[in-house]
Amino acid sequence: MRAARCAACGAETAGASCEERFERLLALDHSQREPWGPLHGVVVACFLLQHPGHPLAGPGSPGPRLALLRAFLDGGRDGLRALTGALRRGNSHRRRGAPPWPGAEPEPPERPAPTAFGVTLADVAVDGGFPAAGHEERVRAWAADTLATLAGDAARRPPGQA
Repeated sequence: MRAARCAACGAETAGASCEERFERLLALDHSQREPWGPLHGVVVACFLLQHPGHPLAGPGSPGPRLALLRAFLDGGRDGLRALTGALRRGNSHRRRGAPPWPGAEPEPPERPAPTAFGVTLADVAVDGGFPAAGHEERVRAWAADTLATLAGDAARRPPGQA
């Protein structure tokens, strides 16, 4: 018997759908406790990039979500804070016409959305409980794989990922 898989990301859905896992993770994120709270934007970006049909994904460019992942991968939490600061400064009424997303990631090439990723929310969930130990490292692997898969560049994926 074949395991059920998410049509959007390819994760095994035995025990919980991606939507159910996402809701569990959001509850942890909104607690604002370590290690979940500070990574809220990254996990939302990863989830929506891997599930572009989700109602929260909405229409429009994935560029801001890609920029958020790149800031995290290149600079960790400090990179996220720097991007957030730049966005706040750019949102000022005194800076009309300023680009809203500094250092935006290039748009992925036009092609059908991937339906299988090497690292998914199921991997971050581990046993379904999103354990604190290793959470940031799992989110980093998820972000790296998401960017690499969307770019069509398997060589950029974390070691051991197909």
